[in-house]
Amino acid sequence: MKVIIIEDEILAAEKLERLIKKYDSGIEILDRFDSVTESSIWLGNPDNKADLIFLDIHLVDGLSFEIFNRVQVHTPIIFTTAYNEYALNAFKLNSIDYLLKPVSFDDLFTSMKKLENMRESLSSEPKLKNFEDLSQVLSKIQKNYKTRFMIKVGDKLRSFTCNEIALFYSEGRDVFILLGEGKHYIIDYKMEELQELLNPDEFFRIGRSFIVNINAISGVNIHSNSRLKVKLNQESDKELIVSREKVGDFKDWFSGNQRD
Repeated sequence: MKVIIIEDEILAAEKLERLIKKYDSGIEILDRFDSVTESSIWLGNPDNKADLIFLDIHLVDGLSFEIFNRVQVHTPIIFTTAYNEYALNAFKLNSIDYLLKPVSFDDLFTSMKKLENMRESLSSEPKLKNFEDLSQVLSKIQKNYKTRFMIKVGDKLRSFTCNEIALFYSEGRDVFILLGEGKHYIIDYKMEELQELLNPDEFFRIGRSFIVNINAISGVNIHSNSRLKVKLNQESDKELIVSREKVGDFKDWFSGNQRD
């Protein structure tokens, strides 16, 4: 098994490495990182492959959840942190377990056995050949995607299905939904939260400020510098440009393929 450790405390990282080696001396520690930036660069390189990630929450340059906004991560994850308030967000990802610091050998042993048992119980599936395949199955099992949003309109509450929403977009600190005929309403969510709540088969975050519904796309045009411009079948004054680093993933998503 090949492992990476993402941890900004040197002593904690060294202790974790000792516990991993105690569990199985054959486990290979590929690398250690202490920041969102370094981790995103490594994970974003298709030549880098790990079977498991040990991931702290607080890193030197922000919360580790930002990694998942920058790159697609299919590798199973064991979170290790001193903060228990992030457990819900962690389990929306490819999380096997959530260990509170200081991590003991018993805690790590239980998590590793849990991972092995999951893999063994799913090994009868012919498509599950490695840990990454296991992660994709876990992700589908664990996630219950949001299907409706309740909006306050004047002194009334209205509910809209995700199918009715063409676009989520942010302006400053406010986030809005765009419906048919150009109607838009403010919602009490952050873009990062929406990215975790929405079904990725139907919604794609094309840039920092926009998440589009595939069913609302009427066309995609080639824009300057090999970027893409998305057109909606709804009225909108927004210029929807796919950010350069997401063009490849967007093409795969739009064509119905998922990148490994």
